[in-house]
Amino acid sequence: MRIAHVITRMILGGAQENTLLCCRDHVHRYKDDVLLVTGPAEGPEGSLLERAAREGVPTAILPDLVREIHPWHDVKAYFAVRSALAAFRPDVVHTHSAKAGVLGRMAAWSLGVPAIVHTVHGAPWYPAQNFVSQGLIRWAEWYAARHCHQLVSVADAMTEQMVAGGVAPREKFVTVWSGMEVEPFLAAEQHRARMREELGFAPEEIVIGKIGRLFELKGHDDVLSSFESLELAGLPVRLLLIGDGILRESLEQRVHERGLTGKVTFAGLVAPERIPEFLSAMDVVVHASLREGLARVLPQSLIAGKPVVTYDVDGAREVVTNGETGFLIPAGDVAGLTAALRQLVSDPALRVRLGQSHRHELAERFRYETMTDRLREIYTRLLAKQSS
Repeated sequence: MRIAHVITRMILGGAQENTLLCCRDHVHRYKDDVLLVTGPAEGPEGSLLERAAREGVPTAILPDLVREIHPWHDVKAYFAVRSALAAFRPDVVHTHSAKAGVLGRMAAWSLGVPAIVHTVHGAPWYPAQNFVSQGLIRWAEWYAARHCHQLVSVADAMTEQMVAGGVAPREKFVTVWSGMEVEPFLAAEQHRARMREELGFAPEEIVIGKIGRLFELKGHDDVLSSFESLELAGLPVRLLLIGDGILRESLEQRVHERGLTGKVTFAGLVAPERIPEFLSAMDVVVHASLREGLARVLPQSLIAGKPVVTYDVDGAREVVTNGETGFLIPAGDVAGLTAALRQLVSDPALRVRLGQSHRHELAERFRYETMTDRLREIYTRLLAKQSS
C-alpha cells in the first residue's frame, strides 16, 4: 500500500509515538510506501523527527502546519498538505490530532483518496472551554467526519464523547488500542538499582512519579498539593517529574516556595526509549490529567509493575481496574488523590500486589504490532469496499 500519515507536530507525546510506530511498522514489516506529513516540532516538548529519520520513515515537514489557530497559516497549510498528498498519491491517508485531522481529511477527500481514516487520540474540546470555541471545534470535527471513511478511537471513551458531541454516528467508529513496544516495560525492573542511585533516591524512600508535559490540564498542581500533604505528614516520599513544558518555571518556583526543593526532582525531557528506566526508579505512578484520551503512561506503568493512582477521566478506567491495579479518583479530588497515594506509600505489600496484577494481559493488548495489524485490516477492508 501507499500510506500517508498526517499529524500536526511530532513532539514527545503519546499520539506522536503511536503514529511513528505505525509508520515504522508499515515500512519495515509490511514493506509499504509511507509518507509522514507533519509540521515543525517546535517548543519545549521535544521532537521525534530525528527518531523518524533514524528509523527510515520518509517525512515531509510543512512549516505552516502549526498547532495554534491562524487563518493565514491554516489556508497555506491546507494547500501544502494537499500538494504533498497529490505528489505522493496514497491509497490511504490516516490523520491524527485536531488541526492536521481536519486539514488532512479535507485535502485527501478533495483528491479522491480511496481510504481516509482519522484517529481520535483525545476529544479536541473540553468542558472548561468557552462556548464559542467549543462549538466551532465540534462543527469542524463534524464536517471533517463527513469527509473520511473510518474513525478510530484509542479508547471506547473517545467514541462515547464524540458520539455525544454529535460528530458522527457510533457505527462509524472502531476502537484500536494505542500500541507501544512492551518488552522494555516488562523488563524495566532490571534498571531499578542503577536509576535510583543515579537520581539520588535512598533505599527507604518511596518515589512517586508523574510522566507528562508540564502543561495546562496535566494536573501537576494537584499532584504537588498531594505530595506536600504526604511530606508534611512525615512520610519518606520523593516526587519525580518527567517532562518539560511552559509551566516548568512556575512549578519550580512553587516547589522552592514550599520548601520542597530537595524532595522534588525535575528530570526534564526523557527520550521515549528511556521511560522504562525511569519507571523502574518509581514505586507509585500518579496521573492527574483533567483531559486525556488514553494516557500511555497508564499501561506503561502497569506493564512495568507499578501501581497507579489516576483521575477517572476519558479512557483511564479501560486500563486501570480500581482496587486491582491502582485507584481511580474523581477528577479534581485532591483529597482522594492524597488518600490513595498515602495508602500505597504506607503499604509495600499492596504496591506489589497491584503492580503485578494484569501485567502480561495488558502487555498483549498494547503491543504495537497488535495495533498496526488491526489498522492494516481496516485499510484493506476500506480499499476492498471502494474497489467493489
